[in-house]
Amino acid sequence: MSKEKQRREALLYHAKPQPGKIKIVPTKPYSTQRDLALAYSPGVAEPCLEIEKNKDDVYKYTAKGNIVAVISNGTAVLGLGNIGPEASKPVMEGKSLLFKIFADIDGIDIELDTTDVERFIETVKTIAPTFGGINLEDIKAPEAFEIEQRLKDELDIPVMHDDQHGTAIISAAALLNALEIADKKIEEVKIVVSGAGAAAVSCTRLYKAFGAKAENIVMLDSKGVIRSDRDTLTTEKKEFATDRKIDTLEEAMVDSDVFIGLSIADIVSPKMLKSMADNPIVFAMANPNPEIEYNLAVKTRKDIIMATGRSDHPNQVNNVLGFPFIFRGALDVRSTKINEEMKMAAVRALADLTREPVPEQVNIAYDATRLTFGRNYIIPKPFDPRLITKIPPAVAKAAMDSGVARMPIQDWDRYEEELYQRSGNDNKVVRLLHNRAKVNPKRIVFAEAELLDVMKAAQIVHDEGIATPILLGDKQTIENLKEELDFDAEVPIIDPRSDEFSQMRSKYALKLWEQRKRKGETKYSARVNMGKRNYFGSMMIKEGDADGMISGYSRAYPKVLRPVFEVLGRAKNVKNASTVNIMITERGPLFLADTSINVDPNAEELAEIAQMTANVAKTFGFKPVIALLSYANFGSSSHPNAQKVREAVRILHERNPDLVVDGEIQTDFALDAELSNNNFPFSKISGKKVNTLIFPNLESANITYKLLKGLHEADSIGPIMVGLTRAAHILQLGASVDEMVNMAAVAVIDAQEREKRRKAKMQAG
Repeated sequence: MSKEKQRREALLYHAKPQPGKIKIVPTKPYSTQRDLALAYSPGVAEPCLEIEKNKDDVYKYTAKGNIVAVISNGTAVLGLGNIGPEASKPVMEGKSLLFKIFADIDGIDIELDTTDVERFIETVKTIAPTFGGINLEDIKAPEAFEIEQRLKDELDIPVMHDDQHGTAIISAAALLNALEIADKKIEEVKIVVSGAGAAAVSCTRLYKAFGAKAENIVMLDSKGVIRSDRDTLTTEKKEFATDRKIDTLEEAMVDSDVFIGLSIADIVSPKMLKSMADNPIVFAMANPNPEIEYNLAVKTRKDIIMATGRSDHPNQVNNVLGFPFIFRGALDVRSTKINEEMKMAAVRALADLTREPVPEQVNIAYDATRLTFGRNYIIPKPFDPRLITKIPPAVAKAAMDSGVARMPIQDWDRYEEELYQRSGNDNKVVRLLHNRAKVNPKRIVFAEAELLDVMKAAQIVHDEGIATPILLGDKQTIENLKEELDFDAEVPIIDPRSDEFSQMRSKYALKLWEQRKRKGETKYSARVNMGKRNYFGSMMIKEGDADGMISGYSRAYPKVLRPVFEVLGRAKNVKNASTVNIMITERGPLFLADTSINVDPNAEELAEIAQMTANVAKTFGFKPVIALLSYANFGSSSHPNAQKVREAVRILHERNPDLVVDGEIQTDFALDAELSNNNFPFSKISGKKVNTLIFPNLESANITYKLLKGLHEADSIGPIMVGLTRAAHILQLGASVDEMVNMAAVAVIDAQEREKRRKAKMQAG
C-alpha cells in the first residue's frame, strides 16, 4: 500500500461513519418516563445523598470504579514528538479503545493544553474525583517523572505513566524468562541500556528491583555513555551514571550479557553483537525499526535470545500485555495506587504464564504446532485469552498484601469467572482470523472482481498480507477500478471469456465434461460453463491453480452454489455440505448452523451439521459447547419436529460421547447457563457457556443470524462452507467490504488446514 493510500484510509477510518473511535453507551434502561425519573430528577437525588453521607458510595452508585482517564499534553507522542494536545487526541482515543477491548475498562481521553508541571498536576487533581484511575500518556521527560510521582503521592486512586512502566513490566517478565533460558542470574549479568528517556529509566529501575546490580549497568543517551564525571546530568541520569572509563556503545557491548534498546534504529552492528557474552539477551525495542534488524541479529548469533517491539517477530514486547490488566486488578480492589509490589506481581504473573502450556486457540492464531517456553517464546502473545484471568488477580492480591486495597476480594474463583466473562466483549475472533491468515497467505479467487466493493476487499486483502487475490472478470474494467482505488500492486487478472485464456478454458471444460458426462453435461455445455466465472474459479481451485475462492456478492446464493457443487463436490464421507456463521456478540462468539443450504434436514443430517460445526469451532481455537435448538425442552413435546432434534442428539451422544452437546432445548435455556442448570441439571450443557447453536431448519437459522446482525449490530463471519472438497465460500448477497475481507481470511485458513491434512496424510502414508 502506498503511503498516500495508507494516509487516506487512516483519515477515513477516523472520520467515518462518525468522527473518533469511542462513544458513551447507557448501561441502564431509559425507554419509559419512570426510567428517566430514576436516572435523573427526582430519583437521582437518592444516590447523591448516600454519597454525601459516605464518599466511598460513589463506587456503588456510579461508574467511577470502571473509568480510567487517559491524560496527555501531547509533548512526547510516540514517533511524532511534541505535537500538542489536540493532535494527540486520536492516540488517546486509541488507548481508551485498548482499555475497553482488552480489559472492559471505560477509558476517557483528556488532553491538557499546558506544559507547565504545576498546572498539569493541579488540573488532574481537580478532575480526579470523576475517575477510578489515571493513565498518564505521552508526556516528555523529565517532566513526566515529577508529574507521575506527585500525582501518586497526592491522589488516592491508581496513577501510572504507561510509557514508563508498561514497557518496564513487559520487558522485565521477558528478561526473567530469558535469563532462565540462558542459565544466568540477574545479580551477575552485565546490562547495557541504550536510551535514557522515561521508559529506559523505568525499565532499569524495575530490573534493579529484581536484583540487577547498579555497578553492572551502563546506560547511554544521545551523547554516549552516561558517566559519573559528565557535567549537567539530570537526577534520573545521575542514578544510572557509571564510573567505567568508556564512551561508546561499541565499548559498552563488549562481554555484556543483556542489551536493552529504547532508542533509535540500526545502532547495533553485527560486530557489537559478536562482542557480547555467550547466550546474549537482546531486547531491541525501538519502533517501528529496532536497534538491530531481527533477521540480521539471529543470523549473526545463533545463541541469541531476542525480543523486539514488532508483531512480525517472536517475543514482541507489547504494552497491551500490561496496562489494561494492571488497571483492571487495581480498580477491582479499589486500590489507592499502583505500587512497586503490584508492578512486580504483574511481571511475575506474565513470566509464569509463559511457562504454562499454551491454549490451542493461541497456537492456532499464530499457526504454531505448539508454542513452548524457549528462545522464541519468552513472553505471552497479546491474543492469549488467559491474560485477563491471570494478571489482574496477581495485581489485586499484591495490592491487598501491600495494604493499598480498599475493597479486598473474598471469592477468587468468582472473581476469575467475572474476569473471564469480561473477555467476551470484543472482536478477538476477527483479529485472530486475520493474524492467522497472514502467517501463510494463499491464492484466493475473487470471482466478481468487476464490482467496486469486491475490488476494495481484494485490495485490503492484498495490502494486509491476508492473501494473494486472483481477480476474475473483464481485464479493462478491473484495471480501471484498480486505478480508481490506487491499487497499483501486480496481481493476477483473468477473464475466462477472453482469447488470452482460451487454452486454460478448454482444459477446464474438458475436465468438467469428464467429471459430469454421466450427469447431463455435454462438451458444449462444459465449454459454455467455463466462460462463467464461478465455474472457472471453482475449477482453478480443483486443478491447483488457486487455493480458495469467494463469490456471491452480486447473485442469489443458490445460483452461485450450483457451479461450486458441480465442480468441487462434497468431501469424502460427507452426505450434505452446510454452512456456519460466526456471530461476534457481547457474550463472545456464537457458531450458528446451518444458515444457508439445508432447508429441512432430518435427524441424521442435523447430527452431521452439528459435528462439522464443532470442527469449525475447533479450527478457530474454541472448545465447542453445542445446543441443538427447538421450541421444546427435553421431551416436552412429541411433535415430529421436536423428535427430529431429539434423535439427532441421540446420534451425537452415541457416536461422539466426548462431544459437549445436548438438546432439544429452547434458545433462552441454552444461552443462560444458570437457567439451564436450575431446570435441567442432567444435561451435558448444564451450567456451561454454550457457544454453538444448531437450528432445526434453514428458516430458523437464517432468520436468527440476520436478526442478530440487523438488530444487535453483531458482526457476522460467514456463511462458512463446510463439507466441500476445496476451500470455496459463498457470500450473502450484498455483503459488506469487511465481510468479504473476513471471508477471504476464512478461505485462507480453510486452505491452510487442508494443506496440513494433506501433508500429514502423505507423511503417514
